[in-house]
Amino acid sequence: MEGFMKRSEIEKKLKKELDRERYTHTLGVMYTAAALAMAHHVDLEQAMYAGLLHDCAKCISNEKKLKLCKKYGIPVSRSEKRSLYLLHAKLGAYFAKKVYEVTDPKVLHAIQVHTTGEPNMNTLDKIIYIADYIEPNRKKAPNLEEIRNLAFEDLDRAMLKILSDTLDYLKDRGGELDPLTLKTHQYFRELL
Repeated sequence: MEGFMKRSEIEKKLKKELDRERYTHTLGVMYTAAALAMAHHVDLEQAMYAGLLHDCAKCISNEKKLKLCKKYGIPVSRSEKRSLYLLHAKLGAYFAKKVYEVTDPKVLHAIQVHTTGEPNMNTLDKIIYIADYIEPNRKKAPNLEEIRNLAFEDLDRAMLKILSDTLDYLKDRGGELDPLTLKTHQYFRELL
């Protein structure tokens, strides 16, 4: 994409920044996002860049994520303060722009919302959110085969299934329920 760092350069840089497992996951998300982009008529390059960079801030410690958000003026919600791992999405969008020279607002937005989702997501947003969940290296998520099939048929139904399963998982484990994830779930329930 014009004005962007080349994908091959980003891959080299990420290979140094991420642990091996996260890097393998990242490539899986990039290729899954590409396949979904082709299936749903979305710009292939946008999907590949967003997939490649979605977790670029993931391997930073939670405490450092919080410090960096404060340093760069990235707002942190009450829920994010209680679940600091969520910050990798917002911080990742910031790094995609400042470190990896991404200027496309759609790519940056898809990175920003890939963890919690948000109501009224665009198609690229949904593709990155779903690709993160279904990429080939994921093995443990409930209903994975069903969701993988759904993803190529109906992005909205795949979103609803992932959100429902995620909320059920968090409730069962007593995990923090992010208000934005709850709103996103409600949005897709009402949509369908």
